[in-house]
Amino acid sequence: MDQRLADHLRYLAPTSPEPLGLEIVDAEGCYLWDRQGKRYLDLVAGLAVNNVGHRHPHVVKAIKEQCERFLHVIPYGEFVQEPQVGYAKALCDRLPNGLDRVYFVNSGTEAIEAALKLAKRVTGRTRLIAFQQSYHGSTHGSLSITGNENKKYRSRPLLPDVELLPFNDLNELERIDGNAACVVIEPIQGDAGVRVPDPGFLKALRARCSDTGTLLVFDEVQTGFGRTGSLFAFEHFGAIPDILVLGKALGGGLPMGAFIASFDHMEMLAHDPVLGHITTFGGHPLPCVSGRAALEILLKEDLVGQAQRMGRSFVEELKAPGIMEVRGMGLMLAVELGDTRKVRRVVHRLLDQGILGYWFLSCPTAFRIAPPLTISNEQVLEACARIRQAVQTTA
Repeated sequence: MDQRLADHLRYLAPTSPEPLGLEIVDAEGCYLWDRQGKRYLDLVAGLAVNNVGHRHPHVVKAIKEQCERFLHVIPYGEFVQEPQVGYAKALCDRLPNGLDRVYFVNSGTEAIEAALKLAKRVTGRTRLIAFQQSYHGSTHGSLSITGNENKKYRSRPLLPDVELLPFNDLNELERIDGNAACVVIEPIQGDAGVRVPDPGFLKALRARCSDTGTLLVFDEVQTGFGRTGSLFAFEHFGAIPDILVLGKALGGGLPMGAFIASFDHMEMLAHDPVLGHITTFGGHPLPCVSGRAALEILLKEDLVGQAQRMGRSFVEELKAPGIMEVRGMGLMLAVELGDTRKVRRVVHRLLDQGILGYWFLSCPTAFRIAPPLTISNEQVLEACARIRQAVQTTA
């Protein structure tokens, strides 16, 4: 065994019994390189993080310039820091009324935790509603509303007063009543294997929440920043949340999360008691400038449109024997094979051929396609040719 891999297994706490074990030493655009110089076409993008590709020059320049000015200076909220203010304004300028105040945190799961707290504060209620097969993070609150028991059973007891509804079932929305603080939903379920709701479901959910005074929380940690072919996934469905949760691509490749709500709702975090949510490193200047630079590139280079076009190309090119379905929107796709063991073998065979794919933890019969939105049609055609070959030659 290579010594660096041995040290990885020895000194880093594991997340799975069999990590892929690639040692990446360089990355640029849609490619990764390992220590032996082998190149991999990246169809994972750090799990929907590197939406503008690896080491985009505009992002790198923003990080370098900020490093020459200052890094951490004070816990969140006490100093006026232009990187925070500028990025928050850039986000709010592109969101509808009612989503006009940002709280930056460190990750998507922290943003979910804070959104739950805010919903309880605003409504004075405690009941939390989410959906079966959902994934919202691994801390206690976010795990409590995650709809996968295999992730939860070793961590119980979790939060009480949580109910999980079937996803995409209009008839079950009647279970949302005046006792619920919030409903948390991924507009498109990610770890469940990219499940897109039927037209009208999110509108009906929005209407039910409005009728009962329940806050609607959209978890767009994975779906945000052009991934689905719109800047934010809720734009596809004509439903606006009360709280929008962001992460992953938000930081332009650096760790960051955020929750966004109305001015008045966010104001409640400042009093009774003060520090309704507090974070030392949330809104760190480096991910703020990195994320803002990535947003500028996303818009300037029309990567939202690119996601639509390249997503359609993947779907068309993967109509092939052995592939049961390609589902999703934009460049948030799942390739369904219907066989857990085959998915594992196909992913490893693709690695041998220089294509990086990855499976879903909650949908092991499929693997994901979520490359940088900068991927070209030539790269899509190359990837699809190798995927088709791997599927058709793997028992």
